[in-house]
Amino acid sequence: MNSQVSVVDRMQIQIDLWDAVLDRRSIFLTCYAMMTRNMLVAAEAGEFRDGLWVSALLHHFADYYFDALERHDRQQADTPAVWRLTFEASGNPRLHVLQHLFLGVNAHICYDLVFALRDMIGPEWAHLSPVQRQARYEDHCHVNEIIYQTINRVQDQVIERYSPAMDLVDKLFFSLDEWMIYRMIANWREQVWRDAAQLVACSTDSESGPVCQRVEAHVLNYASAILGERGLPGLLDILT
Repeated sequence: MNSQVSVVDRMQIQIDLWDAVLDRRSIFLTCYAMMTRNMLVAAEAGEFRDGLWVSALLHHFADYYFDALERHDRQQADTPAVWRLTFEASGNPRLHVLQHLFLGVNAHICYDLVFALRDMIGPEWAHLSPVQRQARYEDHCHVNEIIYQTINRVQDQVIERYSPAMDLVDKLFFSLDEWMIYRMIANWREQVWRDAAQLVACSTDSESGPVCQRVEAHVLNYASAILGERGLPGLLDILT
């Protein structure tokens, strides 16, 4: 329990520091902290097939975020390209709050989660039965439901803080916007599982290298679309 408290507290400490100086990196991290808190509560409540495994994955996943942040703040050359782009974009006042949010979601889910999942399932995969493998996948998918349950709160407490007009959008379209975001993220996370499984199946660097390059190219392509650099085709690409 202490480790669970510490990961959310670590996020909140960073959020408070950024909010104090109006650093828009807090947009994604505030959303991420909400999601993490709800995931941990769900794990403790027995919503997952293997709550301990899900909790361990959540903590390992968070380490990827803070590692990228530390590398960027130290201006290290090995900062993941998608995170460098995302963090640097936070200084652009012309970007909409949703662009800041989705840039972070893209970097952390479509990139970090691939490798966090690989790290977690790789050592055990050969020893798991088909039923156990399916249980891992079902736990991965159940996260989508918790994300959906959290989206409305994210909109109320994070998005509308920066863009009050989003409240009008929500009233006009009821839950359509939440559903679109949910489907987009669910589709992204399905691809993440496939990418992680493909990496687990690789036995050499020569096999995994092209997969990693494809994942990086994919997230940079999405980031470009989120920034509006690819026009309508780019937006349609990330929604489907």
